[in-house]
Amino acid sequence: MNPKALFERLLDWQRKHIEQKYFVLILAVLVGLTSGLAAVLLKNSVHFIHEALTIGFAQEYHNYLYFFYPLIGILISVWLVKRFFFGKWVGHGVPNVLYAISKQQSMIKRFRMFNSFFTSAITVGFGGSTGLEGPTVGTSASIASNIGRWFKVSYKTRTLLLGCAAAGALASIFNAPIAAIIFALEVIMLDLTTASLIPLLLASVSAALTSRLFLGDDVLFHFKNLDKFSISDLPFFILLGIVSGVVSVYFCKMFFRIMEFSEKKKKKLPKAIVSGLLLGALIFLFPSLYGEGYELINALVKGNFQKIVHDSLFYGFRENIPIILLILTVTMLLKVVATSLTIGSGGVGGIFAPSLFTGSIMGFSFAKLLNHYGIATLSESNFTLVGMAGLMAGILRAPLTAIFLIAEITGGYELFIPLMVTASIAFLTGKYFMPHSIYTTQLAKRGELITHDKDQAVLTLMSLKKEIETDFMAVNVEGKLGDLVRTVTESKRNIFPVTDAEGKFYGVVLLDDIRDIMFLRHKYDETTVLELLHVAPAEISPDETMDSVMKKFEETGAWNLPVVENGKYKGFVSKSKLFNAYRSMLKEFYEEN
Repeated sequence: MNPKALFERLLDWQRKHIEQKYFVLILAVLVGLTSGLAAVLLKNSVHFIHEALTIGFAQEYHNYLYFFYPLIGILISVWLVKRFFFGKWVGHGVPNVLYAISKQQSMIKRFRMFNSFFTSAITVGFGGSTGLEGPTVGTSASIASNIGRWFKVSYKTRTLLLGCAAAGALASIFNAPIAAIIFALEVIMLDLTTASLIPLLLASVSAALTSRLFLGDDVLFHFKNLDKFSISDLPFFILLGIVSGVVSVYFCKMFFRIMEFSEKKKKKLPKAIVSGLLLGALIFLFPSLYGEGYELINALVKGNFQKIVHDSLFYGFRENIPIILLILTVTMLLKVVATSLTIGSGGVGGIFAPSLFTGSIMGFSFAKLLNHYGIATLSESNFTLVGMAGLMAGILRAPLTAIFLIAEITGGYELFIPLMVTASIAFLTGKYFMPHSIYTTQLAKRGELITHDKDQAVLTLMSLKKEIETDFMAVNVEGKLGDLVRTVTESKRNIFPVTDAEGKFYGVVLLDDIRDIMFLRHKYDETTVLELLHVAPAEISPDETMDSVMKKFEETGAWNLPVVENGKYKGFVSKSKLFNAYRSMLKEFYEEN
């Protein structure tokens, strides 16, 4: 028996013996296990590449290879995409998942199970200044989507599996299963129901256990002995929240500005070379920009701020605190530039780690500056950690994820109050200047973003092209009343689009307009279609968002509107059919089983 037939028999057995709601739980565990394995393999791959490249570095040579490694990694990634992955841009992990949910029925192509994994390992391993969280989410989501496709589950279940993949990826990377679940609900934008919560729990725990099985206690962060939170520090945490919001806006705007500039350059090889050399220059001057940057975060929490100048040209200033603070600030501001250059040039990675990196420097520098000049006596480790949460809340617009992530990796809730204060203020400050997160800004501009607003989410999930009706019989703009009457007798509709021989749309004629004259034969040749023509109250483009379409129906009061593309008639969209499609989608996606 061939594998395909065997798999079909397995599916038949599953349908007969396992209820769907229990089978979803099995799939959630499977997705959690694969997400954990993906995270472990990706982390170890990057560690192996990094160790192979940097072993034997000597301070006195200032690590000139830092200048070339990122360029080599980017060029290899670009070559891999062109040679093995159909030349298709890998993109960002989380936005790809959100786009798949809103516009691709949660279907992700098979090759994306591999392209993000291999290219991100090369990019980050060779020093690309990005993170692995996004690629891990992207790889895990691709696996989850294809598992759902293989087992022929519904769109709603596939979407749930994508959320399980995102939760599993974060749980395995940070060993923070609670924060991972919140990330899936907050960023992937799943609704919190009993039907969704249990699979997320199982996936998150499965991934965390898988990661711990292979890595033990070798987690990214090692924070246990925290300083006590003092209520007298609260005003400074409030101020840190404002600073976090402002820095998050700078981060997002700079990222999009560099990415937009990079996208205008169509020639990939010259773009990769120039961006790679610029990135290499930044990393040569500021080695902490190399890779994810988690070593510096650990060092700052432990008070080892001199780590910022290790292996750099500025090592001689390691005891000069003002100079160190200046270098920290410059590194913080340049991190987003390095990340944008890495991704914009063809490298692959995420912005989760860069946001943590930037936030840690910001929080530490904030406290160190006030302490050094005698303005206050603050816990630099606490402010480093809370600064990470502040930047996450501002950049990713995930304040709850930020709060619980820091709480989990520190092994307690000592910082819960300052985390809540700083994260909420950073979130509100960032949202005031930019309504959407760095993940969702581009999707929102294109009307492809699914949100927690159910009405808006359903409209986003609906496809306008599927709702276009083409059984309206057109009449020629040069025709006569007689031609129109013959068309009326053959049509089941009461609206008639008016076009020319090439399909150009001119307007509509309504059956009500000709009821009084359609039986007056002497008018058949003397009355023209052009005389009976009405200009449509509005026209719809096939690529228009459903939100825009519904606004046009509301503004015009019409029940049918023509769909026109480049001046050519394509069909009609009816309000009643859209309402039916809306109700079906609402029931399919949100009704709890």
